[in-house]
Amino acid sequence: MSTLKISLLQQSLAWMDGEANLAHFDGLLAAASGRDVIILPEMFTTGFAMEAAGNALPQSRVVEWMRQWADTADALIGGSAAIGTPDGAVNRFLLVEPQGRVHVYDKRHLFRMANEHQYYQAGQRRLVVEWRGWRILPQVCYDLRFPLWSRNRQDYDLALFVANWPTPRAYHWQTLLAARAIENQAYVAGCNRVGSDGNGHQYSGDSMIIDPQGKVLAQGAPGAAVCLEAELSLDALRQYREAFPAWMDADTFSLGE
Repeated sequence: MSTLKISLLQQSLAWMDGEANLAHFDGLLAAASGRDVIILPEMFTTGFAMEAAGNALPQSRVVEWMRQWADTADALIGGSAAIGTPDGAVNRFLLVEPQGRVHVYDKRHLFRMANEHQYYQAGQRRLVVEWRGWRILPQVCYDLRFPLWSRNRQDYDLALFVANWPTPRAYHWQTLLAARAIENQAYVAGCNRVGSDGNGHQYSGDSMIIDPQGKVLAQGAPGAAVCLEAELSLDALRQYREAFPAWMDADTFSLGE
């Protein structure tokens, strides 16, 4: 598929109430149609809560819900959730295809300023998902600050960032999303939440869909609960990479995972 229709659901989240959040997104997803990818924010079942490490919906419940909507919308549904595992809790980006195939990426960089590293286990594996002819790299919030981890090894076309990124650092969020697109010659989509959380942090959203040259294709109004939509072109991406092949001069490196 040379085009990819993507939607980002920039929404407020109910604090530590998984079923309430699923019910809220039910209404939004029921209205979605004709999309290939639909993305929800980071920790969309709880908000960015350290308490969620031991008190969140089980993965089976979240995945089943996502699978139902993936089937209904005929789209890849993605978002991160606090998930308990035998080895400890993780901040897990789940991407679920119609018919139920599940892809899993655990957040690599844990936000120490909120002590996330004391409640969650860091992921060790980078993931690229192939979907409808597109190669997609999922990342979570604080990962955005670490460009080596999202470095394009000529293995992805679209990077997805889900977040609970607070308003005081909104400029960082917007700038880094554009930088990741430009330096990696790839589309970038960042889905952030809005509203306030149980710790009193404010979120302005500023969700964005950006093309490989840094042009903003869609952006959420600050503070507004909105659905962003854009249509991405694989042909245009390939033509740009061929016309301006900066990727050919990239330094080689290896990164232990």
